[in-house]
Amino acid sequence: MKTLMHFIISALAILIAAYLLPGVEISGFLTAFVLAVVFGLINAFLRPLLVLLTLPLTVITFGLFALILNALLILLASAIVPGFTIASFWWAFLFGIVLALVNYILEVFE
Repeated sequence: MKTLMHFIISALAILIAAYLLPGVEISGFLTAFVLAVVFGLINAFLRPLLVLLTLPLTVITFGLFALILNALLILLASAIVPGFTIASFWWAFLFGIVLALVNYILEVFE
């Protein structure tokens, strides 16, 4: 039940972030929910491997490469989920930052 609630909160955060950024479009709540699940799976399975592989670059850039990696994973999710489009890499970069902030705010109220 807690996992379902986490995905619903993530879907709401995705909708809010997409509303705030004009370069990000999402077709509805169901798409946001599917995106939350897909992005959760990407973060659970693919992200740890990529973080490990890019650790030297992340250390050299004082952790800023982690934001670039996050934007690339968001672009991957947009390629997988129909109904979710991002205009460019920089919109994905901003979307990742805004999504993290909105998700944090929504988790505080949980």
